[in-house]
Amino acid sequence: MPVSLRTIARALALAALVTFVAAAPASAVSAKTYEKQVIAATNEYRAQQGVVAVKAQKCVDRWATGQAKWMAKHKVLAHREGRLRKILRDCKLTGTSENIGWNFSSGTKVVAAWANSAGHAKNMGAAEMRYIGVGVARASNGDIYVAEVFGTRR
Repeated sequence: MPVSLRTIARALALAALVTFVAAAPASAVSAKTYEKQVIAATNEYRAQQGVVAVKAQKCVDRWATGQAKWMAKHKVLAHREGRLRKILRDCKLTGTSENIGWNFSSGTKVVAAWANSAGHAKNMGAAEMRYIGVGVARASNGDIYVAEVFGTRR
């Protein structure tokens, strides 16, 4: 039975559509779920390092959210000079650190990437850190920006 050119064209178009849909990224989780995933995965990483879990803290969280929103607004992945000193003062902390990420579809995935980066892993595993704040923001182009801020009072 001969196959017409039209049948072949339809089959190729259908195959292309199926390939495109399968390759399209899944929609990202909500910001609140993403933040919870970051905290849970960070504490899982800390447990593997034999370090106590960090607890969410409102002041630190406010700074993390501000950083994520700033990066999303400016569409840039960057630490801002002098911010950590301001967090120390505002949140009455004696130590702080920050991890930032861009375009990971879940909190679990961004923490996995940080765990494979020496500097980020050091921040997540720092035994003296006791508090965590996480901010997630979406830029106008759909990109996801995340900031994880740690704090301690010694």
